[in-house]
Amino acid sequence: SSNLCTEITLNTSEDETAVCNLGSISIEKHIENGKLNNELLAQTVSIAVRMLDNVIDINFYPTIEAQNSNLRHRPIGLGIMGLQDALFKLDIPFDSEHALKFSDMLMEFISYNAILSSSKLAKERGAYESFKGSKWDRNLLPFDTLKLLEEHRGMKLEVNRVVSMDWHPIREHIKKFGMRNSNVMAIAPTATISTIAGCFPSIEPVYKNIYVKANMSGEFTIVNPYLVNDLKEQGKWNQEMLDQIKYYDGNIQLITTIPQKLKDKYKEAFEIDPEFSI
Repeated sequence: SSNLCTEITLNTSEDETAVCNLGSISIEKHIENGKLNNELLAQTVSIAVRMLDNVIDINFYPTIEAQNSNLRHRPIGLGIMGLQDALFKLDIPFDSEHALKFSDMLMEFISYNAILSSSKLAKERGAYESFKGSKWDRNLLPFDTLKLLEEHRGMKLEVNRVVSMDWHPIREHIKKFGMRNSNVMAIAPTATISTIAGCFPSIEPVYKNIYVKANMSGEFTIVNPYLVNDLKEQGKWNQEMLDQIKYYDGNIQLITTIPQKLKDKYKEAFEIDPEFSI
């Protein structure tokens, strides 16, 4: 199970092969009028969880071990993509405290609604087969398990545990109806599907502001559209600017006519401290 996806954390045994059932939400599609549309995002999460649970039943399984694992534990991996697009739309630099706070709030909201949606499906369709005795059954939510990890390692974990939502109704719902899925969320790579969806991959910063990609159809020059729009608004987008961005291989930090605010906003992946990205 040495895969990019969430099954690397799932149990595999002699009669079970872990399988992940992935789907990802484009966060960029949920930014409206300069803010996150929570109502729309909650609706999308609910639909996505239902769709992924449906996949488990209608899927084709090439091996009986994969089928055993999926039907017993019903793991799904709801991920996100287009985080960088959302930050661009909100005018938030990727490597800022503001971006960290937004990401924390965003993922708590998605987690809340994804777990609730799975529990609602359990009410409608029944809990997954191996629910009894699971952490869910023992009233442990994912953020509760940090304490277990600390005890196991015998060391303090410097992880922000601030919550902004009331999780009591979620605990009560799970206590009453269980969970439909043993696992609910994943950090999904989305290298291919983000291209199809027209957003930046996963939770990654922009790779480069301009680059050339090639496939069987030919070569294509990809330019960061958010940067282009901001430069147009400031009256700075012209052939000379494009030539400079090409000359510096997308690194706008070296172009003196671009304002510092835009330089901070449009840092490329290799200009951001990797520890900050993590």
